[in-house]
Amino acid sequence: MIGRIALRDRAAFDRLYDATSAKLHAVCLSVLKDRPEAEETLQEVYIRIWNSAGSYASNGYSPMTWLITIARNRSIDRLRKRQNRPQAAPVDAAETIPSQAPGPEALALRAQQRALLADCLAQLEDRQADAVRAVYLEGAAYAEIAEREGAPLNTVRSWLRRSLLKLKECVSR
Repeated sequence: MIGRIALRDRAAFDRLYDATSAKLHAVCLSVLKDRPEAEETLQEVYIRIWNSAGSYASNGYSPMTWLITIARNRSIDRLRKRQNRPQAAPVDAAETIPSQAPGPEALALRAQQRALLADCLAQLEDRQADAVRAVYLEGAAYAEIAEREGAPLNTVRSWLRRSLLKLKECVSR
């Protein structure tokens, strides 16, 4: 994708953003400890990626390492600028209390995880997928599933075990 971005391929840039934005935002946030500032920095990171994709050279490193390095360095630069500025006292103590709501990176990660789980569940047979959903997402007991499906309890346990192994394999890919 980086090679395509160097050729100014906007679709490749969109795919790269979708695939990496949550991770790079987390990198920025871990350095800056300030969500709005991390979001601004992330924008700068993607501008930098767009402008310097042609100069990317793997040198044995993965593309993700290059992207993380850009995000980390840009965040450290911003942190240094912030530390050189005089700090104003907070206007209101309520402004310093962090929000308990999940941030954009957490929401993006959850959406990706839900989509991955849905894709993996779709690869299971319907009865097994329904059993996994009922037990692990809805809290049903094994006995309830066995009764509902008209199957022996040990059969349901086997379905669930094999299904979980398939899900683990699917998610690992």
